[in-house]
Amino acid sequence: MSETVDPRRDPARPLRVAPVPGGHPYLEAVRPDGVRHVVADAAGCSVWLDPRYLTSSAADVDVLHVLAGHLPLTGPAVDAWTTAVRRTGVPLVVTVLDLVGPDGPDAGPARSRHRAHLRALLATAEVVFTLTPGAADEIADRYGRTAIVVAHPSLAEPTLDVGRETRLVGLHLGRFEAGPAGAAALVRGALSGAVSGGGRLRVDVHPEADLGAGPPGLAELAAAGELDLRRSWPVDPSSSVKQLQELHVCVLPPETGCTHSGWVELCRDAGTRAVVPGGGHHAGQWSDVVAYGCDPQTGPDAASLHSAVVAALTRPAPGRADRGRRAEQRAAVRQVYAQVYAQVAADRTAV
Repeated sequence: MSETVDPRRDPARPLRVAPVPGGHPYLEAVRPDGVRHVVADAAGCSVWLDPRYLTSSAADVDVLHVLAGHLPLTGPAVDAWTTAVRRTGVPLVVTVLDLVGPDGPDAGPARSRHRAHLRALLATAEVVFTLTPGAADEIADRYGRTAIVVAHPSLAEPTLDVGRETRLVGLHLGRFEAGPAGAAALVRGALSGAVSGGGRLRVDVHPEADLGAGPPGLAELAAAGELDLRRSWPVDPSSSVKQLQELHVCVLPPETGCTHSGWVELCRDAGTRAVVPGGGHHAGQWSDVVAYGCDPQTGPDAASLHSAVVAALTRPAPGRADRGRRAEQRAAVRQVYAQVYAQVAADRTAV
């Protein structure tokens, strides 16, 4: 027996979209006016990813919108979930931000899981979005799906009273997700590039990060005054932009996004040049980026990063993004999503 629920809805009621993951800055930025997000998270994980919850609550939403790459599921679990999506008839919209998955010598299983997620999601989605033409070409070649290309909208406005320190290079290592070797290569390349470019390096780590898990000698370099070591963790896009405004150049570690990155958009809004891992489509998001070598297996290349930082520092700093143009861009992106949400919801109703 089919478990598809009655999809009819009152046209006066706001369209209900279940975002996965709930509260993600991108999904919040593209949410059209008049669309209500139905967030159901527990312990940091969306319960919409539970096939039983989805089946029992399918009548409570009109559309599922998933960011590919943010599913904490095994391969069999994502297959079970997409089966439930098809069975309930809730239309699925997928936005592909990352086509690569995790980097590093131990990331093989996670990368395989990422590809399995993409295969299952893109085989089930009613509509697929991505951010750049290059990524859309990859999606067509690998998965046989046509993706609608929409620009990544602005995530936050800069703070007017925050100024930039000329030739200050920033590197945020978080909790050392890149691993000791990867973090060491990032620090080595960024530090030598900053010095050669006539600047200095600021390294930020998460307030709870264990320095012992990071690159050897990081604390000693800070103690010797060779770099500025801080503990910080921006809690939202606005605080991230404020921190980026202080920098001339920001080095993005691979884990911030191998194909696209919200940090590139934050750098554009702040007027801070981004130095990004090569191999992705960051330049399709914003032309004013500089790429460094980053092998999926061995991680960042320190010599390449050195050259990229020097190149970034010796160019004039970019201006902050035109707020009027960014507002128009975000409105256009929201309009595209509004049209797609309305169409797939109407198709469900017509079944």
